[in-house]
Amino acid sequence: MRTLLIPATAVTAVALLAGTGTAMAAPAHSRTQASRPAASPAAVSHFDDGSFEYPSVKPKTFDEYAAGQSIGPWKVTSGTVDLIGAGYWDAAEGDQSLDLNGNDPGAVAQTFATTPGTTYTVSYSLAGNPQLDHRPAMKTGKVLIDGQNVQDFSFDVTGKSETNMGYVRRQVTFVARGTSTTLGFASTTPHSPTGPVIDDVTVEHCKPSCCN
Repeated sequence: MRTLLIPATAVTAVALLAGTGTAMAAPAHSRTQASRPAASPAAVSHFDDGSFEYPSVKPKTFDEYAAGQSIGPWKVTSGTVDLIGAGYWDAAEGDQSLDLNGNDPGAVAQTFATTPGTTYTVSYSLAGNPQLDHRPAMKTGKVLIDGQNVQDFSFDVTGKSETNMGYVRRQVTFVARGTSTTLGFASTTPHSPTGPVIDDVTVEHCKPSCCN
């Protein structure tokens, strides 16, 4: 029912590590205010749950999380976000995904162990909440490494739908400065309960070809 979006070219940036790492409000299905304990500030041994599969959300609904709450190994660092359950719309991987706008723009972050001086590649699938009754159509956000903006991203939901999300694959590289790193995703889509959607986040040691 809308024109097809041509996927944007992946943007790669290199950043020295130095932060923290935002939400959608969908229409007619029920919203549950989740009450989860805050995440521990300690780094986990490895990056985990990049597809936002836990905690499990009731199918065809979503749960809203606010700053200070945890979504598995992720922590909401500002605003509100919505964890989308299976069947609400198509996920890029697995069953669930994350809208970075709840009632307002939000941000999430995860801290994990890294090796100083090692280059890592962050890859993620990007789309947007397709409900055009909530503008703007262009959903925007940014990737943060230890609180520093290393990549801006945008996604136009014109022509998209719950069964045609149009995910595009993006990536960014960084060099770890310490024994732990915080990866964050933040919405910069203002004045809207619908925002950019992320899913299938991976962190890998950078292969020599990607560092050239």
